[in-house]
Amino acid sequence: MYADHRNGLITKGRPENSPRATKLAPASDPTTVVITDCGDSTHWLKYRMQNGKLADDEPGGRQSITAEVKKQKGGGWKVTRFAVWEVGSC
Repeated sequence: MYADHRNGLITKGRPENSPRATKLAPASDPTTVVITDCGDSTHWLKYRMQNGKLADDEPGGRQSITAEVKKQKGGGWKVTRFAVWEVGSC
């Protein structure tokens, strides 16, 4: 977001997400969870601040998102891996 601000870009709209836990390890008392989604950025695009014109070369779309979270010693959870793949990846 900071880089976009420095480059004169704003994001309008809202992404659509439906994440779900797809892997629990170990299954009986998980300490690692993999979360997957097929997010949709069709209505979440970047525009140029100076003229309001669309800055994205492509109009957005569905893309695979994967996150791995691990339970910490204090009981909280921490994201240890996160990836957003290219538009059309799901």
